[in-house]
Formats: sequence, C-alpha cells, structure tokens
Amino acid sequence: MATLAAFSSFFFFFFFFLVTFAFADTGKVGINYGRVANNLPSPEKVVELLKSQRIDRVKTYDTDSAVLAALANSDISVVVAFPNEELSKAAADQSFTDNWVQANISKYYPATKIEAVAVGNEVFADPKNTTPFLVPAMKNVYNSLVKYKLDSNVKVSSPIALGALQNSYPPSSGSFKSDLIEPALKPMLEFLRKTSSYLMVNAYPFFAYSANADKISLDYALFRDNPGQVDSGNGLKYTNLFDAQLDAVFAAMSAISYNDVKVVVTETGWPSMGDENEAGAGAANAAAYNGNLVRRVLSGSGTPLRPKDPLNVYLFALFNENQKPGPTSERNYGLFYPNEQTVYDSPFVSTSGNSSSTPAANKSKTQVPVSGGGGGDVSPSAAGQTWCVANANAGEKKLQAAIDYACGEGGADCRPIQEGATCYDPNTLEAHASYAFNSYYQKQVRKAGSCDFGGAAYVVTQAPKYGKCQFPTGY
Repeated sequence: MATLAAFSSFFFFFFFFLVTFAFADTGKVGINYGRVANNLPSPEKVVELLKSQRIDRVKTYDTDSAVLAALANSDISVVVAFPNEELSKAAADQSFTDNWVQANISKYYPATKIEAVAVGNEVFADPKNTTPFLVPAMKNVYNSLVKYKLDSNVKVSSPIALGALQNSYPPSSGSFKSDLIEPALKPMLEFLRKTSSYLMVNAYPFFAYSANADKISLDYALFRDNPGQVDSGNGLKYTNLFDAQLDAVFAAMSAISYNDVKVVVTETGWPSMGDENEAGAGAANAAAYNGNLVRRVLSGSGTPLRPKDPLNVYLFALFNENQKPGPTSERNYGLFYPNEQTVYDSPFVSTSGNSSSTPAANKSKTQVPVSGGGGGDVSPSAAGQTWCVANANAGEKKLQAAIDYACGEGGADCRPIQEGATCYDPNTLEAHASYAFNSYYQKQVRKAGSCDFGGAAYVVTQAPKYGKCQFPTGY
C-alpha cells in the first residue's frame, strides 16, 4: 500500500475530541475498540492511550472483565455489547439477563461509566437467523436494568447495518426491507421510543463507493469539495455520501412513523489498505475521510433532513486487527497499529479554539488555530506541510527537559529564541519550546516519531506564528 508518514504523537487528530460539548449543542465523536487480534496492547495500556488522546467515548464488542476493570475511574463513557450468540437465551429467560446484568453491568458500574448496552450487532444480517430473538432480548435486558435500578443511566439499543434498507437512493426514498418492518423494526423502534433510547446505525460510505466507483465521486465520499447532488424527491442538496446514507435511514424511519427516534452512528470508517478490487482503500483516503468526518460532526450541524439533530459517531476502529476474517480492508480500519504508532497522518483543521488556555476538567485545547501565550495566530498553510508545536498541557518540567534535549543533543537551531534574537518574543516557555521542537522536527525531515518528546509536542497542519517569528519548514 502507499503509506504516509506515521507519527507516534496523534494529538493533531484527536484534538477534535478534546473539547467536551453538551449533547444538545454539538456532535460527539467516540471510537470502537475491537480486539480480534493477538498482538494488541493490554487493556491498561489501551486506557492510557485513550486518555493521552483525550478520547472520552469508547464502544466495545463484549463485556471483557479486564477491559471493563481497566476503564474504571477513567471517566471514559463506554458502550458494551451483548453477543448475538446469546440472544435466544436472553429472549427466553428473564433470569438469564438478570444474571448477565449483575455480572457484566452492576459489577463495574458506576466506576466504569457504562452508558449503553448494544444488544447484538447487525442482527438482521446474522446468518444464524437470530432476528426473532432480538426485540425480546432487548426488552429483557432493559427489564433487568430496571430491576437493578440502572435503567435511567444505561440505555439499550442494537446496531443495524445499512443492509436493512430496501431503498437508499435518493435519500428521500429510503425505506426498510418489507420483511423486517413488522416482525422486527417497528417493535424495536417502539421500544426505543418508550425507553427514550436511540437507534444505533453502522454506516460505511466506503462500501458504497468501492462497489460503485464508476458512479460515485470520491470527493463526494470523502467530504471534499464537489458539486453535490440534489435529491429529486425533496429538493435537498447533499455534499457528501455519509449524510445521504444517514438521511435514507431517517426517511425509512419516517415512512413507518418513527421520525422522533434519535440515531447514533455506532460504526463508520475507511480502510487504510485493501485488496486490488477494493477501490478507494488507502491511507490518504482514510485520513481524508476520518479527518473530514470529525470536522463535520463537531460543526454541530445535522443532515439536510434533520439539520437540528447533531451527529454523534463512533469511528471504526482504534486498532488494526490482524485476526479479522474477510478481505484485506477488514484488518486495516485502525487509526493505530498495535504498537500504538499511528497508521497515517491526517491533516485535520479545527474551526475554533485557543490553545493557550488551560483546559477545564475533561477538556483540552483544539488543534488549530495554534495560539501562543504571546498573542500568536495562524498563517496560511502550505499544501501538505506540517509543523511541530509544544503541548502546553505537558507541564513546565517536561517542556523544559524537551527544550534542553532539542537545543542540545538534538541539534535544533535554537539561536532565534535567544534573548535579542528574532524569535525571543513572546518570551514564553510554550513559544520557545514550539520553535525548538519544530526546528528539530524539520531537521529530522519530519520523520516518524520526531515530533513527540514524550508527549510534550504534537503536529499541526497550519503554520504557527508567535509574534513576528516565522517557523521554518526545512533546513
């Protein structure tokens, strides 16, 4: 595959996650933590990684005791899963779900912030025909939560795939498969409505693009500039495939009178590698999709059909999983390799935020604009260029130690930040550290790991400017 430089620091990506917004004000982004692999870090290491990136929402695919214990007191909200294989037992026996909730929810809550149970996963596509058991199982899990007084804090839902749709184009014609409506979808949506829960949807524009690359614009699939498409049914204009897919689900829900039920996208992503016949798979496209999606979500706007409903998504996935069956793409959706190195660069651009302020609890600065303590601002980005700046949250001790290394053994050109030199002002530790770190980074030809300094630095994609100081882009 065509690889991009992978940096050990991924702050430039997850600064989009750092600011914790109220659910009603803007969208939220979480991540799926799958474990179909034999080479992943320990759960404790994974929690450290999540916290270092300020990721505060995670979805798992089971209720593994080591994972749930590691997440305790981390302040990370967790969606856990009830397995497809147990749906028939759950549907038939309330005591079975009572015991399951006791062993897998009550045992860990509230130290582990379990916020929802995903009962099954893409059950309608399960070859073992578990669909008849789904809604009864959901109801029994919910009743068990009620029994243990957890129902007000832990929601119950079930992720559906877009394969549940009979029609999806144009979005206004979205409809569910007729054989699923009465036996499964209406009862499930009624349950979600009564319990004030939400529908979980797994949406992958990659699949639609890869199967129809001759008909669908790649720019349209990756949230890039494009002419857009007008829905002939309602006149709404779509500028990306993700919105169109989601609105097809909304239209299908509306067609059976459940347009008041909220939706959370529990899986979406783009693979960094694929087989020869998987059009669009690749690191550059994965970086573009995930980066533009995060920016799209945190803009706070909804889809054309539901403009006032913020988007809430879980990216797929945290790691590449080497034991997943299927095409090459299935093993290459991760943002991180198992060694915790990033799979690709992602030139994401935030639309707001000031990096110089100390964040409140569970919050941190957004990535760019990068503003130094001396009134810095951002100059226009050069295409494809990156810079290295200080992480103000690293603390003075770590920043000073990193400066000492960069300006000493590291060989950075620190003459411009000496007293009386061009970049001495603003005379702040963050500004001086940023200059030193960037000098080292550029001298290292921006190679993997050269902008980290033990978490004291991160990569940005627009040129930081502190006072009159211009940051170099090479030596």
